[in-house]
Amino acid sequence: MFHGPDKPLHKSYIAMQRPQSSSSRVDDELMQKSYSALHNTTDPLERLRLMCLTRGSDGILALARVFRRLARDGSNKLNKEQFDTEALFNSFDADNTGCISLDKFLDRLRPPMPESRRDIVAQVFKNMDKSGHGVITIDDIRKVYSVNCSPRYKSGEDTEDYTMNKFLANFEGDDSVDGTVTLEEFMNYYSAISLSIDTDCYFDLMMRQAYKL
Repeated sequence: MFHGPDKPLHKSYIAMQRPQSSSSRVDDELMQKSYSALHNTTDPLERLRLMCLTRGSDGILALARVFRRLARDGSNKLNKEQFDTEALFNSFDADNTGCISLDKFLDRLRPPMPESRRDIVAQVFKNMDKSGHGVITIDDIRKVYSVNCSPRYKSGEDTEDYTMNKFLANFEGDDSVDGTVTLEEFMNYYSAISLSIDTDCYFDLMMRQAYKL
């Protein structure tokens, strides 16, 4: 898929084990649908998106971390030599600049989400972003997020702390435990969750209940 500056990454990202944090019913459904759809598409961009989603709702977040690690020169850009296929690179480099920015990459890769859903996700984030700097902390989420909708918590199988920590782990990778979440990361996560929610009304209700709006 990608080649790093020093050694090929190839498909090692896809081979990574899915983290334990992705064990909810929504994630399981998302992964099953993505695996199934993966066999029915040849478009390189859609295949990459589906490969991410087979890892669950944090799959695109994880790939964004890989992107940042590869673009470690501080430019937040990748060039054609760091991609396995020219067709995949060209699907992102639509304006033929010869490089891909992080924002452009994620904007194309992120599953499409209706404007109403993007609005409620942005509203939830803004409600937690008291400083207005576009960055919140894991503790900000912990103070607001409700675990009451978790089936395993409601059944008594998981404790409140375990359920909360499992959810928060979606926003922190092994190589990126900085305690912060950007609007981009928040939107990436919920764009994946959105795929398994049939109606805009239910998505809106889920967000409002989870974050006590």
